[in-house]
Amino acid sequence: MNIVLVGYMGSGKSTIGRKLSEILDFNYFDLDDYIQSKEGMTISEIFKTNGEIYFRKIESLYLKEVLEIQNVVLSLGGGTPCYGLNMDMITKSKNSKSIYLKTSIPILAKRLEKEKSGRPLISHLKTEEQLIEFIGKHLFERSVFYGQSDLIINTDDKSAHDVVEEIIMTLF
Repeated sequence: MNIVLVGYMGSGKSTIGRKLSEILDFNYFDLDDYIQSKEGMTISEIFKTNGEIYFRKIESLYLKEVLEIQNVVLSLGGGTPCYGLNMDMITKSKNSKSIYLKTSIPILAKRLEKEKSGRPLISHLKTEEQLIEFIGKHLFERSVFYGQSDLIINTDDKSAHDVVEEIIMTLF
């Protein structure tokens, strides 16, 4: 079985993914890291050099590649489920369960405020209000994709350990 974690940036996909893979003794993949290692460039460099259309094409290709591996915990980029047929590919994968780590806008804003400089998508936002509005707009647009997940787990007021435990109890 593969476990695919979806959710907005700051929802805990990487943290939960690593912990989950350790407990289950599964391989852990972060799709963005996987793409960077395969392409030999950062995501930003891929966008600058080849453009977004190229990036979305290879993102889909590498998603398919990782989904074919057995016993994987895979963390996706926040936008990955929203492009092309990516979410369709995930939901139709016979050996995969998708989990949406649902996190409220105030919690996401609080987490992301601390990491703004390291996240190009939000680094230009000056105020907390702008950040909240940006997150809200994105979540509204993406909710139709995230909502197709096999399992939705609300992460608000839960530790990473609690979320991992809930995933394991629900899936196994």
